[in-house]
Amino acid sequence: MSMFDKLATIEARFEEIEALLADPEVTADYENVVTYSKERARIEEVVSQYRQYKAMHAELEDVREVFYNEDDSEMREMARAEMNEIEEAITQKEASLKLLLLPKDPRDDKDIVIEIRSGAGGDEAALFAADLFRMYTRYAERRRWKVEVTSENETGGGGFKRIEFEIKGAGAFSRLKYEGGTHRVQRVPETESQGRVHTSTVTVAVLAVMDEVDVELNMADVRVDVFRSQGAGGQSVNTTDSAVRMTHIPTGVVVEMQDERSQLQNRIRAKQILINRLYEREVEKQRAEQDAARRGQVGSGDRAEKIRTYNYPQSRVTDHRINHSNYNLPVVMDGEIDEFIDLLITSEQSALLSAVEGG
Repeated sequence: MSMFDKLATIEARFEEIEALLADPEVTADYENVVTYSKERARIEEVVSQYRQYKAMHAELEDVREVFYNEDDSEMREMARAEMNEIEEAITQKEASLKLLLLPKDPRDDKDIVIEIRSGAGGDEAALFAADLFRMYTRYAERRRWKVEVTSENETGGGGFKRIEFEIKGAGAFSRLKYEGGTHRVQRVPETESQGRVHTSTVTVAVLAVMDEVDVELNMADVRVDVFRSQGAGGQSVNTTDSAVRMTHIPTGVVVEMQDERSQLQNRIRAKQILINRLYEREVEKQRAEQDAARRGQVGSGDRAEKIRTYNYPQSRVTDHRINHSNYNLPVVMDGEIDEFIDLLITSEQSALLSAVEGG
């Protein structure tokens, strides 16, 4: 099926939905209204752009009629200029339609959970984990997204061995899903007397917050263990067994939660994180099976993969997936990361288009 056959089919379905939503028998059932309204919202932009495209073609035919039948040379030149403008607009509209027809990530509209863990580099890695947390917080603030820390394990001096937080807002996952991976920092630690540059790593995991209806989780497949919460250095911070460890036996995925005040709260939180991770695991499995070539071009999102380097002596931030560098590191660390995200989205869209056109 060609692109225009797909567009015609989508437009026909849109008109069908419009008719259904105007039918009193259909709208008498609230669930029908919700279902059809959601479907209409998903395809409304495509249909609008397609109708604009068809209107442009109709206008082009009218102008061509003038160009080929007009005797006045000045009128013909005006028609020629207008034809060129419309043809250029049609080319741009075709490109927009191709992008709109690309398969959508079902997680794009979800809120997210970001987990930052210090890796190689000890205290310096923990400090950089805190720097990344601030970077994402500042980015979220600019977009008026809500940030809520759900779990943290601080180290001395303001660093984090691990911090987990939620970001709630329209399009949060669609933008920040590209941040998952290993982030490398190169800088001179404050405790370094010889001025030597140290290299440390921090891992970032980005998970979409999924509803239970999105993931089938049979609790019979989950082993639940409870234990006493532990603080920094291993000291007990709770005299009751309030901490919870959930192990999904079929996959081996393990989630521990000990930051809430009660065992019930920890169970609820652990179950939600387990659902998120199982969904992420399934999405990654499908993506690997269906589009291994594309993933190789834009970065697989594997958490062991070095995706970005922050070089403080050179004030340089380099994203290795797109081979792009920014030489204003302080601005990037203050949350100005759209430059990288936009380029990553463009790279992914180009790869998807190549795959679709090649197939």
